[in-house]
Amino acid sequence: MATARERLRDAYVAKAEAELGALAEAGVRCAGNAASPVLLAKGELSAEEAAGGRLLAGADGVALASALARLGYAPEDWACLASVGRDGAPLAPALLREAVTCLDPVTLVLCDHAARDAVRDAYADELARIPSFEEAMLEDGVVASLLGMRVLSLGGFAAALSSAEGKQAMWARLKRIPPLGEPW
Repeated sequence: MATARERLRDAYVAKAEAELGALAEAGVRCAGNAASPVLLAKGELSAEEAAGGRLLAGADGVALASALARLGYAPEDWACLASVGRDGAPLAPALLREAVTCLDPVTLVLCDHAARDAVRDAYADELARIPSFEEAMLEDGVVASLLGMRVLSLGGFAAALSSAEGKQAMWARLKRIPPLGEPW
């Protein structure tokens, strides 16, 4: 006989499965641990990713995983979300917002300007209320607080990997989002 705690856990799992299944049916692409504190959003997909390959399976994913590990995140502490659908078109703002809400990250990292622009569209009303212009515009390297999430736009992460200066700039930005620790 299942305990009340087990029934509650099973209900949470069923809810998450239903929500993630609905997102997948709507064309949303995700990878990684859906219950992780960091969500990496990517809009400029590599040829392999655009052809249906796993998100962040290339050099950019290796570099991001390494950087997050150096910051103190566990390997299972991140997930990835494409801000474009399976058809390559940008996700509708409401659908992107639903996906981010379902994944419920503590920190949202925007890997490129396409993802940043999509998040700007999805959260335009909330961003307009942020007093700091740099935060409201989700400028590269600035950590914004949006509905309880830390949001960091890296701007062109994959392209930055081609130079030592670009890598250093990305590392400097990522160091602004260390793990926050347990909430209790």
